[in-house]
Amino acid sequence: MTGTAMHARKTSLMWAGGAVLAAVIALSAMEGTAVQATPEEYRIAGDRVAVYNLAGAVNVVPGTGSEVVVTVEPRGADAQSLTVESGRIRGTQTLRVRYPSDRIVYGDMGGNSRTGVRVRDDGTFGHGSFLRGDRVDIRSSGRGLDAWADLTIAVPPGQRFSLYLGAGATEVRDVEGDLVLDTQSGSIESTGTSGPLSIDTGSGSVRVAGATGDLEVDTGSGAVTVEGVTGEHVLVDTGSGSVDASAIRSESVEVDTGSGRITLLAVEAADIMVDTGSGRVELDLAADVDRLEVDTGSGGVTLRVPGDLGARFEADTGSGTIDVEVPIDESTRRRSYVRGTIGDGRGSILVDTGSGSIRVLGR
Repeated sequence: MTGTAMHARKTSLMWAGGAVLAAVIALSAMEGTAVQATPEEYRIAGDRVAVYNLAGAVNVVPGTGSEVVVTVEPRGADAQSLTVESGRIRGTQTLRVRYPSDRIVYGDMGGNSRTGVRVRDDGTFGHGSFLRGDRVDIRSSGRGLDAWADLTIAVPPGQRFSLYLGAGATEVRDVEGDLVLDTQSGSIESTGTSGPLSIDTGSGSVRVAGATGDLEVDTGSGAVTVEGVTGEHVLVDTGSGSVDASAIRSESVEVDTGSGRITLLAVEAADIMVDTGSGRVELDLAADVDRLEVDTGSGGVTLRVPGDLGARFEADTGSGTIDVEVPIDESTRRRSYVRGTIGDGRGSILVDTGSGSIRVLGR
């Protein structure tokens, strides 16, 4: 089946690799060890391509030609029960790894982990469909279907590609295209991408390095690290987890975390907004700004600014002190409130913290 074309036609393929493989699988099931079936390769052509897999590690690499090439490696004692389907769904060419159970045991998940995914009848999930479809539980151990599929996906230049993954680690390297990475649970690491990049994970750390293009990162829980990104818009939103970003060049940068420290170093952007419910903020500006807003419910703020900065400046803290160590033409100063002008005053800087000290330092 290697090299099977997968366009709009629906195909269902089952790994039942003969008596020898069946015997190995049966023996493995008795011994509680994992089996890796023979990898299969699938080709998908289309303006939009999406891959769906409930469990397994995913490696996304640069491809050639005009087709997305997916290598599927079924694993686990019940690997032979997995099937692959393809076809056009809601305007997108898809490849879907199907699991004939609502309880999946993913041995490489680690620890005592579990997550739940709502899966539609056609095998798709994600797209914000939290309340639609049947719930499938994925866990690291216990009773259930002992099967998962590791994927290697080669994406050709300029491709619009989406990955939807229930549980597992995702790694992307040197891919050029319009990418969407959507996982329920698992770490995501992306390096050297070119083009728009959207990352969404319910739980798991995210690291992005060396990206060119707009970047959007959304995580329910997990630390986010961003390094060396150039694009018009950079957005990072995390419900709980620290955010560390450095060497960012963009028209706008927005960082929002419900709870967690925010550190932005060597940031060059005209419009910057930083908001955290709880956590300290450290911000190092590499260039002048048109607008900067920093808001933290609880946590100190340290702001480093270049010598040519010009802005109307206002800082307010409910509990804490304000220390401005750069030249400022003050119009109002109190212990917990300062308003004045820095440089030519053309930009706007507003810093507000419910509890915590504010410091403004030269770079």
